[in-house]
Amino acid sequence: MTATTVAPVSGAELLQRQRRREARRWRFLALFAGLILCSLTLDVATGPSLLGVREVLATLLAPAAADPMTRAIVMDMRLPIALMALVVGAALGLGGVQMQTLLDNPLASPYTLGLAAAAGFGAALALVSGGLGLPPLLAIPAGAFVFCMLAASLLFGLALMRHVGSQTLILAGIALLFLFQSLLSLVQFLSSPELNQQILFWLFGSLQRTTWPMLWITVGVTLVCGVLLHRDAWQLTCLRLGEARARSLGVNVVRLRLKTLALVALMTATAISFVGIIGFIGLVAPHIARMLVGEDQRFLIPLSALCGALMLSSASVVSKSIVPGALFPIGIVTALIGVPFFIWLVLSRRGRGRA
Repeated sequence: MTATTVAPVSGAELLQRQRRREARRWRFLALFAGLILCSLTLDVATGPSLLGVREVLATLLAPAAADPMTRAIVMDMRLPIALMALVVGAALGLGGVQMQTLLDNPLASPYTLGLAAAAGFGAALALVSGGLGLPPLLAIPAGAFVFCMLAASLLFGLALMRHVGSQTLILAGIALLFLFQSLLSLVQFLSSPELNQQILFWLFGSLQRTTWPMLWITVGVTLVCGVLLHRDAWQLTCLRLGEARARSLGVNVVRLRLKTLALVALMTATAISFVGIIGFIGLVAPHIARMLVGEDQRFLIPLSALCGALMLSSASVVSKSIVPGALFPIGIVTALIGVPFFIWLVLSRRGRGRA
């Protein structure tokens, strides 16, 4: 037998390969940004009042020159909803990718770890209790936010305990999911049919109640949390190599886990509190981004946000096109997209495990 020799690769060639990879990743970011602009325009143009894409673009670029009726429809009614779809999708995509990074589990997301179920229970409790004197537009988001942060605090407490690993946090999240779903079922069982209808509509997820103040709050929280997460891109990339190796590279794993969990919980709670439960975006978007740019968090973080934004914006367009003139819950559309992907993911991991 003759031994095969491998030609050594020079440092210049390795550097060139790395530059080609980074250029390819930048192209994916630019591609998704362009697709988001197209989806945003289409989302604003879609609705009961038939508006052409050119008319929408003209109104967006020069609102003062547009017809007053068209300007009111585009700028006051549709644009906040379309922008909220992008921001909430980005927040859920960011939350999902960091949950999967921290717990080293492709099935982890704010939805599967019980944060969304806690928010749903908080919103239902606010509806049943009458909002404790607060107006519904304020009481429902407040209830959802408080209980979502409560569920996150329980996860924080576990993360602070010694000898508690990622698998324990996943099991705790699943336990929280079933706990809050059971409590939510109890609230629905004891509620009147009218309240049940309101709770059900909120649980399906809807962008239609979006206002400019809600949008700016969500934008501010998502932007700040996203920037802080991106500052830890190197440490989060190291964490994907395993906790032991990350510690050997100087990463404070406990501190990083707590900080990331806090940012994800704050971002997710804010988004869910305004639009209701929208599942599977935080599960699907990170996997699409990871297949395109790999595990480098410098690119994975922004692309996960762009993927989530594009998915929810596209789902918004579809939800308004299924039954023209009707408010079709957007959460149903995202579930119809996410469930087949979830099944494929489970089956593909099972096949790799057998191999």
